[in-house]
Amino acid sequence: MLWDLKTDKFRIGQWMRGRIYERRSDLSPDGKFMIYFAMNGHWNSPSGGSWTAISRVPYLKAVTLYPKGDCWFGGGLFLGNHTYWVNRGAGAALCEDSQLRVDPLYQPEPAYGGECPGVYYHRLQRDGWKLIARKAMDGETDVDVFEKQLSFGWKLRKQAYSTLKRKAGRGVYYDEHELLRPMTSEARAFPDWEWADCRSRRLLWSANGKIFAAHVSKAGIVAKKELHDLNDMRFEAIRAPYGSG
Repeated sequence: MLWDLKTDKFRIGQWMRGRIYERRSDLSPDGKFMIYFAMNGHWNSPSGGSWTAISRVPYLKAVTLYPKGDCWFGGGLFLGNHTYWVNRGAGAALCEDSQLRVDPLYQPEPAYGGECPGVYYHRLQRDGWKLIARKAMDGETDVDVFEKQLSFGWKLRKQAYSTLKRKAGRGVYYDEHELLRPMTSEARAFPDWEWADCRSRRLLWSANGKIFAAHVSKAGIVAKKELHDLNDMRFEAIRAPYGSG
């Protein structure tokens, strides 16, 4: 799905029968390309059953495709509009877009392991989040705390969980969010927010299958607006309007 942040217009892209690992995925700075890691379990297929691909937003059809064959590592980050890094090596590509180039020397540090945090945490920090704490909870759950400064002294806190204790409706990786105002010791939790960020002085979040926007004042969240409701979406076969890959 393509979300134009200037107009809040949404355009539906392609669906996939499989799993997209959104935490190992990224957009190019100009929003034209997406790198993503996905798995459909067809282990004897040319893709290897899991793969890292680059597509043209909002479609999934690969213009560059690296077969993987398992679900360790994979995915990557954009370093510019046409340069990118592939998580733990790329191997031989089945197809490559000539206008895109992998940087074989780039390696993000520090390392955050072989699964989703290894890409996700670097993406968060690149996009303005500050990692302020790493906590081991009980031997089965870790939580890493990120913060981003908002207006009027407010901060948006993102608690990124990695756990073997799956909650209903959650995966082994999920986020929880709070608004904090340290000068007044005020804290407001939003347990239904699955994702949240801020762009151009706006607070953006998703909850209950909907996408919202608001502004932040001294009193907190104001001018809340529902931007898009995804609850009625159903599968639709859509072809990408570009060539083979």
